Amino acid sequence: MTRRLLGLAALAALPVLALVAFFVVPVAAMVSLGLEGDGGLAGTLEVLTRERTHRVLLFTLATAAAGTLVSVVLGLPTAHVLHRTSLPLRRPVRAALLVPFVLPTVVVGVAFRQLLGEGGPLGFLGLDGTPVAIVLGLVFFNVAVVIRVVGSAWESLDPRPAQAAATLGAAPATVFRTITLPALRPAIVSAATVVFLFCATAFGIVLTLGGARYATVETEIYLLTVQLFDLQAAAALSLLQLVVVCGLLLAARRTRTVAPTARRPVPPRRPDRSDAVPLAATLVLLLYVALPVAALVTGSLRVEGSWSLANYEALTTTGDQQALLVPVTEALLNSLRTAVDATWMSLLVGLMVALVVTRRSRSVTERRVRGVLDGFFMLPLGVSAVTLGFGFLIALDKPPLDLRDSPLLVPVAQALVALPLVVRILVPVLAGIDDRQRQAAASLGAGPLRALATVDLPVLWRPLLAGAGFAFAASLGEFGATSFLARDDAPTMPVVIFRLLGHPGEMNYGMALAASCVLAATTALVMLLVERLRVPSLGAF
Repeated sequence: MTRRLLGLAALAALPVLALVAFFVVPVAAMVSLGLEGDGGLAGTLEVLTRERTHRVLLFTLATAAAGTLVSVVLGLPTAHVLHRTSLPLRRPVRAALLVPFVLPTVVVGVAFRQLLGEGGPLGFLGLDGTPVAIVLGLVFFNVAVVIRVVGSAWESLDPRPAQAAATLGAAPATVFRTITLPALRPAIVSAATVVFLFCATAFGIVLTLGGARYATVETEIYLLTVQLFDLQAAAALSLLQLVVVCGLLLAARRTRTVAPTARRPVPPRRPDRSDAVPLAATLVLLLYVALPVAALVTGSLRVEGSWSLANYEALTTTGDQQALLVPVTEALLNSLRTAVDATWMSLLVGLMVALVVTRRSRSVTERRVRGVLDGFFMLPLGVSAVTLGFGFLIALDKPPLDLRDSPLLVPVAQALVALPLVVRILVPVLAGIDDRQRQAAASLGAGPLRALATVDLPVLWRPLLAGAGFAFAASLGEFGATSFLARDDAPTMPVVIFRLLGHPGEMNYGMALAASCVLAATTALVMLLVERLRVPSLGAF
């Protein structure tokens, strides 16, 4: 057993060192700097007892809970339609509903401002700058998680219990309530936990739609760090956020129970009358996703009341009154180069992590070690990207990790953000490979690398491409850490869009809309290519 543990430690050494150097050290530096301020621990406790801290925390919990509830209500019937019925064009519809999850959060915020703002198609509702607008943005971004997680579980359910209940005279609603829903409960709870986590740590959407009036813990950390430079208060909120999110990740792991599955994949059936309500909910969700995107595209093509491409032509300039230091087109090239670097970094580390946590454990100790490592590499989900970005500036400014002026600083931060996505795509696939195939390859004289090449890679290449797509899209849209780390002369697209929104002038706002459309189209194209790989992504957090 000792030999196997040593082998496990050797395999995990490189990804663990990478996470320690580029995650643990920066976050610890940020928190330590804040806790070493006036008052020490007492000062931190004072921050947590402030009335504003309580308001920010309550608003975070309320918007996250509302976003989670609406996402589940809309996502559950849509998951049924897209995963259990042979709806025409269901694959393109599934791909279309996945795109919002990987859209840059700044783009989502701009789209809803264009939809709900004064002069927008739904401006008469008066929702612009309200908590309702924030919740609508969060649902738009996260409903895909419910569809994918619950849909994947629904596809694998053994249909025989439901068929037996129907044969005995149970109505479709009764079958769903007594048979299907209990079997799906673990997947629903897991999806809701992940959605709540994403809603509670949302940054770009809240910053764009909430402005200075409404703040969550994530945007409050940004405000305290960038504008007020109150590091102790920012550190206190970061600690609070880390504790809460770690608890959510633990809860998500505990809900990973296995429902009864069919011996072979269950083919989808033709829709019937019992699917009327789910079909209606799916149509509502499609309209809900299409409206802000249509408003964004339409707004980008309107200049002074006329149709025009002037906003797109202006992307080769620096905006009105030199709002930018470089043209938007150069920022797009910066984003693409950064995304390529972040993708190969996250894939390299993610593959090693997946190999570590999925190999068969032969003792309780080994299984517990792998479980701890699995949770350890999910920690980037639980820390504010703002905290991570500022921690990079504090901790990575002296040898041997003096990266403050390095072009790799932003890609490394974005790779950490994408790492959990890559790991969760690869882990289910590797875990599903029969370990006896590796043992057979070893008995025939194949070494570990040869066994990996002959047994794992033939199954893994599609998930690797899917992971690359998700990492690339996540990098393109990352804003929290990048807002700290990107140099003024080498910004990324989300940073440029936010700067354009912060500068007055119709030209700058029109450029922000056009830049948002370009960035959204780029990420959508990447995710449509990923969907063609037919990999069950986002299935297990």
